[in-house]
Amino acid sequence: MIAELHPMASRIAEALKARGETIAVADGATGGLLSAALLTVPGALAFYVGGGVVYSFRARDVLFGLEREAYKGLRSATEEYALLQARAIRDNFGAQWGLAETGSAGSSVHPMGVASGISVAAVVGPSVEFVRRTETASDARIDNMRAFTRAALGLLDEALA
Repeated sequence: MIAELHPMASRIAEALKARGETIAVADGATGGLLSAALLTVPGALAFYVGGGVVYSFRARDVLFGLEREAYKGLRSATEEYALLQARAIRDNFGAQWGLAETGSAGSSVHPMGVASGISVAAVVGPSVEFVRRTETASDARIDNMRAFTRAALGLLDEALA
């Protein structure tokens, strides 16, 4: 799965390095696959400053450093929630770019009631913000994780182009 993402990750890495910019990543239903794909590129330290898997409220609090009030009225797997996370991971890690994915990969009950097969990715960078919603209409966890990762990296690739 990761090997198939390496060409896109390499393009992303080259674009970031050419600009002298860095990225921080918040994986949600992708379970770390976004970061793993970017880290397949040798010398990733030149463009990747860090990130984490937001798989609990505790992880969310630690990674983003936001007060609970910041989430008031927001729901997982929405554009607003993904943008909040992308901005927060970027700012908290001191990067120029932030990538966040939030959703439900399936085959278990999501704590916020999100239906399986829904993902929203957000990319924020210097003067730009992009969001992409992906719906697979499937409960196939691994297939959804793969689709969500491809969609989020594709969004980042397009944002950098």
